[in-house]
Amino acid sequence: MSCAIIDYESGNLHSVHKAVLAVSHPQDRVVVTSDPEEILAARRIVLPGVGAFGACMQGLLDRPGVLGALTQAVRKNKVPFLGICVGMQLLARVGYEHGLHHGLGWIDGEVAAIPKAEGLKIPHMGWNTLTAARDHPVLDASFAGAFVYFVHSYHITPTDPDTVLATVDYGMPLAAAVGQGNILGVQFHPEKSGPVGLRLLQNFIQWEP
Repeated sequence: MSCAIIDYESGNLHSVHKAVLAVSHPQDRVVVTSDPEEILAARRIVLPGVGAFGACMQGLLDRPGVLGALTQAVRKNKVPFLGICVGMQLLARVGYEHGLHHGLGWIDGEVAAIPKAEGLKIPHMGWNTLTAARDHPVLDASFAGAFVYFVHSYHITPTDPDTVLATVDYGMPLAAAVGQGNILGVQFHPEKSGPVGLRLLQNFIQWEP
């Protein structure tokens, strides 16, 4: 098995790389890369993300051949894909952080600011509880009620509610995980979520959509 963690100067790459290595077989190849050939050869792809929606999308566009390789691998070759935090938000058609920006459009929906609510701070930062929306091979029923780590000020609202796998309550239910076909995204950080996060990454590595 080979796993490509996309390097576009956004995201906690070292921590994600270390976490994926921890749940992989010693003979598996886990690389941090922006090489289109490495991406096309990978059997799993992880897109981390920390920062603003538009800047992260521009980071992908600025790396020659990366967006094309991602599209070929994920959309055409159906390679299992995991987006983390902003890497999940980029799955949307459009995001409204610091203006209007187009995303990958792999899951139809929009990314907008978390609504303000009395007594709640923005960003939503720290540990919170997952509520299962529907079962999934990677994020199965055992994750219901699990505590995971969030850091975000924006959230995705998919057009199709069936793509929401789990929610988190922060003044209102927010999508904490989305999935469609071979594509999976989580708003929380599995690499910062202890044993629960490592279990999710292990499920992803073993997942055969």
